[in-house]
Amino acid sequence: MTDIARLETPKGWPSILLPPAGKGAARGTGTGTGDAARGAGGDASDLDAAMKAGAWEGLRRAIRDLGPTGTIAAIGSSGLRGRGGAGFPAADKWRAAASAPGPRVVVANGYGADPSSRTDQLLLETNPYAVLEGLAIVALAIGAEEAIVAVRATAGSTIRILEAAIAAAWDAGFAGTDALGSGHFLDLRLQTVQGAYLLGEETILLKALEGKRGQPQQRPPHPATNGLRGRPTVVHNVQTLAAIPWIVVNGPAAFATTGVPEAPGTILVEVRGAERSGVAEVPLGTSLREIAGLGGKSGGRALKAVLVGGPSGGILPPELLDTPYTFDALRAAGAHVGSGSVIVADERACIVDLARVLTRFCADEACGKTIPCRIGTRRLSEIGDRLATGTSRAGDLDLMADLASDIVGSALCDHERLATLPLMSGMRYFRTELDEHLERSSCPAGVCHPIAMAASATH
Repeated sequence: MTDIARLETPKGWPSILLPPAGKGAARGTGTGTGDAARGAGGDASDLDAAMKAGAWEGLRRAIRDLGPTGTIAAIGSSGLRGRGGAGFPAADKWRAAASAPGPRVVVANGYGADPSSRTDQLLLETNPYAVLEGLAIVALAIGAEEAIVAVRATAGSTIRILEAAIAAAWDAGFAGTDALGSGHFLDLRLQTVQGAYLLGEETILLKALEGKRGQPQQRPPHPATNGLRGRPTVVHNVQTLAAIPWIVVNGPAAFATTGVPEAPGTILVEVRGAERSGVAEVPLGTSLREIAGLGGKSGGRALKAVLVGGPSGGILPPELLDTPYTFDALRAAGAHVGSGSVIVADERACIVDLARVLTRFCADEACGKTIPCRIGTRRLSEIGDRLATGTSRAGDLDLMADLASDIVGSALCDHERLATLPLMSGMRYFRTELDEHLERSSCPAGVCHPIAMAASATH
């Protein structure tokens, strides 16, 4: 397994997605019996150990006690929202797909497109059966016979664990003909894909699974009614799927007691900072301050900003550290959940330089299907470059705001909309620093070159 740091969870935070830190893996239902989940060799794909710890009990209960309609109702009552970043209610996708005609498909998005976050990788490599069981439960609920786990083609350790886990599930009768005695056929399989950052978007992932060029699809129709190969398709992030067995076993009311009413449950967050770094499972609604383990300092230096949401995230000031980590609260603050990345920057960072690097990344990763994607993000990046190099033009900040508004208003997919966040959140919260670059050709942090450095930065 890859070496990804696990953060200890303070305040007795519940463990729904991951096994207890230091214990390893494959707990499946997360019922608190995960200590024996791994075999003696520490193998996350050890099915016997996983079943002793409660794996696949959720599927049994879904078949035996709930049935398709009851399972969808339970997930709806739990308030589970997709962990892929948008926070869309999971049960709404299921209902749309279940009512659409034709063969149906379920896809687990485990591609892990964001280079700043390895949360999904950690989950797949320590608790693969939770994801596979969640896939099987969704398939049963919507009447799908095809369930696919999509991962990056270069993710060698993840692929090996999943291949072994899927083979064991087939051998044990959790997939295949008459899966677990349900009378339901389930083709559970792994499919590797390769592409770019945009594969985190569900319609682009489906194009990649079809071997087509990775570009977003106009919506509607949505994948739930017209997805993979034109079939009704439910696409979920692997964290969403891993929570499903826990809900079925423990009940929707128990799930709703964790997190906050508008966003129940837990989520994986990767923190990078001087005080703490690694992946933690936290209840939704936890403050950014608690997640990052921050006071007013970062490694003894003054805290300057927190980047929330990955390359297309928002750059938030210390005054917003008490913002709850929820889909709606972060969106209102000018950031988003995204891939679960939280990066702490101290006083040595230059907000202009940080924002322009992120914007350049987003522009480079844009697929080019639409004009806002192909041209707008590139023009934003160029404005950021001018600010950082002391070559700004009069009116650049107004031009940046107008351009960002046009991109958001006419964009085809979330990548284009969110690509505006680094520069726009920088202008919203760090306007003084942008003005220093624009009006005085000075970088207070002494980072940007060949721009002149401020006197305070030369000490």
